[in-house]
Amino acid sequence: MSDPYEIYDLLQDYAAGPAHVREVLIGLVWTYCEAESLGLAMSPGVPTRTLPWAGTLSGKSITELAAWVRDFDPYRATIGMAAVNAGINRQQLPAPGVTLMPRPESGNNLAVFEHFLPEIKGRRVGVIGRYPGLDRFAVEHGLDLTILERQPAAGDFPDAACEYLLPGAEWVFITATSIPNKTFPRLAELSRNAVSVLMGPTTPWLPDLYHFGIDYLAGVEISDSEALRRTVAEGGGVRIFDTGVRYRIAALTPNAAQDWTRQLIASTVQEKEGLKRDMAAWYDAGNSRRFPHYDRLEAANTRLSRLDTCFKRLWDEHHGTGAS
Repeated sequence: MSDPYEIYDLLQDYAAGPAHVREVLIGLVWTYCEAESLGLAMSPGVPTRTLPWAGTLSGKSITELAAWVRDFDPYRATIGMAAVNAGINRQQLPAPGVTLMPRPESGNNLAVFEHFLPEIKGRRVGVIGRYPGLDRFAVEHGLDLTILERQPAAGDFPDAACEYLLPGAEWVFITATSIPNKTFPRLAELSRNAVSVLMGPTTPWLPDLYHFGIDYLAGVEISDSEALRRTVAEGGGVRIFDTGVRYRIAALTPNAAQDWTRQLIASTVQEKEGLKRDMAAWYDAGNSRRFPHYDRLEAANTRLSRLDTCFKRLWDEHHGTGAS
């Protein structure tokens, strides 16, 4: 990937569309955006009493709010990320993928670590972000974990230590909150020699993340939208894993990413062709005004261009033509 910060262009382009936001909730732990689909992002850990745009977000387009993901203001960036996920979640989840079924006895929020347990035992493992209960889990299973955290607790390393610690890790679990806080490009680069997992409810379902060196996506699928909304609104943190979401894991091998990209291309082409037929019928009926769904057509064209580029990169790499 020649430009590590291209991730923010990709996020905007994949999320773009004319759908309008119905509701934004900024909970204590999670921020929730509802449009045609739902999107989540972790709320900023810094409280504030001054949000000048509060009360104005409903009715804005996903495209407009998704652009906020580029912002360095933590609240705007978080809302932008939630809007991005709401836009991307209209599309097809990766297939194949593994849905992790609830196991309350071990903590549903730690399901990703439990899933990879046979592979990370005895390995040097870096974890970006503090996950509640992870210390106990690590002790019980004898894991060699190094935890890096922006707001470190006892035993954690500050996030700046990533420059020294990640190059020596064999596995790295990267919180997707690193995308809105702008640390993701560097963390992904430092983790190139490790098996890397981008994880958490903030994770965007994006096949292009393969090109950033990510080996697995461990995002969420929504199991109960109303319970999720209520849990977020009532200040829930890890409890969303007990009420409204489940982890889903997708491997980003070249073959798997190609298959997923191919599926997304097919569904986007179908959407585009349907809109083109509707546009032709609109003008054939004698309408002189602009086709009312032209923005949707433009968004489909942009998304299709991104998908074509992603597929070509995967094809070139898989077939040894030297592109990346």
